Amino acid sequence: MSFSSDLKEELSKINNLAKKNEVKYELIGYLISKNATIVKSNIRYATESDYNINRFSKLLKNLNINYDIEFDGKSFIITYKIKNNIKEIYIQNSEMIIKNLFNINDNEKKSIIRGAFLGAGSINNPEKSYHLEINLSNKNNLEYLYDILNKMNVESKKLDIDKKYSIYLKDGEDISKLIALLGANRSVLKFEDIRVQREMRGKVNRIVNCQTANLNKTINASVEQIDAIRKLQINNKFNKLDENLKEIALLRLEYPDMPLVELGKKLKVPIGKSGVNYRLKKIIKIAEDL
Repeated sequence: MSFSSDLKEELSKINNLAKKNEVKYELIGYLISKNATIVKSNIRYATESDYNINRFSKLLKNLNINYDIEFDGKSFIITYKIKNNIKEIYIQNSEMIIKNLFNINDNEKKSIIRGAFLGAGSINNPEKSYHLEINLSNKNNLEYLYDILNKMNVESKKLDIDKKYSIYLKDGEDISKLIALLGANRSVLKFEDIRVQREMRGKVNRIVNCQTANLNKTINASVEQIDAIRKLQINNKFNKLDENLKEIALLRLEYPDMPLVELGKKLKVPIGKSGVNYRLKKIIKIAEDL
C-alpha cells in the first residue's frame, strides 16, 4: 500500500470511539470534506477505502444515527437521512456548512482535522516529495479548517480556485507535526525516518557536487596553465622565463592534477597557494602576449 493508505488505515483504527464528543467532531470533519454531499433528502459519503467506510459507519453507529451502505462496483457509499444530521452542521443551498464552533478543546479540534483528512485527504510518498492535501466542500469549511490548523500551530496554505477548495502543506516539518497531531504515531516514525534519509542524501549530493565543481575548476585551470607552458615551449620562449617561473612550470607539467597548495610545497623554496597562483597567471599572461 501507499504511504497515504497506510496513514489512513492507522487513523481509522484509533481507539477513541468511547469518547462521544471526539466521535462527533471527527464525523464533522468527514462531513465538511469534499466527499460528503447531499443527494435529495440524504447525506452521502463515498470512498474506495473499506477501512475508511468502516470508520465512518462506526462514528454514525456510536451517535445512534441509522445508515445504509452499498457498493457500486468501485466505491463504498454510505447514506443517512438529513433529518438525523448533527446540529453542528447546517445545510444551505444543498451544501453542508460547519457552524462557527467556539470553545472546543484541542482533542476536539484534532478530531475535526482527522475526520477531514480521512474524508478527503491525501499525502504524497515522502521519498519523492512532501505534499499533504485536504479537499473541502466549500469556502466556509475551508476557512474554518484553516483557522483550526493555525490555532494548532500547523502552517498550511489555502487553495480557492474554480470551486476547488483545499488546504495543503509542502514543508516536511509541518507535515510531520500534522501527522503527529492526528494521532498516527507509527506513520510519524516512518515519515521522520524517510525525512532524515532524504536530508542525508541531499547533504551528500551537495558535498559531491561541490567537490566535483572544485575538481572541474582545478582541472580547467590546470589545462589553461599547461597550454600556456606548451605555447612558450613551441615558440622557444620557455627558456627566457626567470627561474621561479620555469620551476613552477616544470612542476605543473609533471603534476597536472596537483592542487596549487601541494605544488607550492614541492618548490625548492616552498611558497603558499597565492604565490603559486601568481606565478602561473604570469606565465599565462606571457603566453597570451605572444
